[in-house]
Amino acid sequence: MRKSTFPSRNDFQQTYANVKLPFSWPPSIPTIIPHRIRRKLRSKVRSRQSPSSSLASLQTSYSPADTLHSLRTHKWSFYDGQYLILIILGIFSLCIIPSPGPLVKTAIATFIITALILPVTRQLLLPSLAIWMWLIFFYACGFIPSSWRPPIWVRVLPALENIFYGANLSNILSAHTSTFLSVMAWLPYGLIHFGAPVVCSAIIFVFAAPGTTPIFARSFGWMNLAGVAIQLTFPCSPPWYENKYGLVPATYAVKGSPAGLAAIDELLGIPLYTPGFTGSPMVFGAFPSLHAGSAVMEALFMSYVFPRLTPLFTVYTLWLWWATMYLSHHYAVDLVGGSLLSGVIFFVVKSKFLPRQQPDKMFRWDYDYVELGEDPSEKGYELASPGGAADDADEWTIGSSSSVSSGSRSPIDETNQWEGETLASHSDSEAQR
Repeated sequence: MRKSTFPSRNDFQQTYANVKLPFSWPPSIPTIIPHRIRRKLRSKVRSRQSPSSSLASLQTSYSPADTLHSLRTHKWSFYDGQYLILIILGIFSLCIIPSPGPLVKTAIATFIITALILPVTRQLLLPSLAIWMWLIFFYACGFIPSSWRPPIWVRVLPALENIFYGANLSNILSAHTSTFLSVMAWLPYGLIHFGAPVVCSAIIFVFAAPGTTPIFARSFGWMNLAGVAIQLTFPCSPPWYENKYGLVPATYAVKGSPAGLAAIDELLGIPLYTPGFTGSPMVFGAFPSLHAGSAVMEALFMSYVFPRLTPLFTVYTLWLWWATMYLSHHYAVDLVGGSLLSGVIFFVVKSKFLPRQQPDKMFRWDYDYVELGEDPSEKGYELASPGGAADDADEWTIGSSSSVSSGSRSPIDETNQWEGETLASHSDSEAQR
């Protein structure tokens, strides 16, 4: 019988292992692309994203162990005392609000704690925690007994108005009204004001440096919290009270008023603003103006991200200032107080915590590094990689410099080869080992 002579498996492997593809790159042909540029292109092609990619770096973990690890590795600082203040305000607000009952309040507290433990929800809730606490605290102010509150200042703001400006600007601007002017005042005060923070947050998230959106959220929330605390301890009557009751002493039994916004309710034929302002929990919260503070905070952050559009944001701010006085909701002194409050908070976070904008970067996922603060002598660099130090800094701190690695090298130094320290190049070095 004839023996079969089929090739063995080793023969197949040896034959195909020696085959050279005709389209392979000849190693003898030199490349005209510099090694530095090839390394950068290889990093971009293999990773398909910058180390600080905003969309891909979002947390997707549901494991509480990741949160515990983040807490263990977090470097605590003085600025972490903000969470103690928020906890105290939260407990006070839940205790003083009569409804809902204890079971619902416990469920709400449990939901918040759970959302802070899960990384996928923590990354959204933690930076905006001051905003939510401001809303809860503002609502709780309506249930604080009058005996706990200080007396209402009726004559202080009109007196300051005359001292600083020589006249009551609010009364002058609201003396002549029309449907057109009422609508023009309603747009920024009653519509744009409530949607602007969300729109600004979305724009900043896409176009600003990584870590800017959490700073904006915290700054916005703490500005409003501080404003409500001032209004609670220094209650002042608004212009509509002077127009309606004169300068007679006020009591907390007085209901709020929509003032100039009543014309909008009449124009639309629906009670859109009258019920809300009549039952306001902070009737005598004229100083400082949180409308003005919000507009200034938004304008400062948007101007920081888009410096060329600063005139546009300035026009919006002035537009809202005029609207607040035309509608008889605030004196000019209130606008100055709210604007100063926002200005102080912004310039503090800008000097210490705010990531610097890079003119050559358009989107946040274009950033390969972030710089915190504005002092050139104390630059801090860190890779904004998923799960790295940048994520912890964005979540647990306002942007404390303690979270920035002190031994990082400058990305603009040619000898330090910053482009090689990317996620893709790191994987290359491990593969070569």
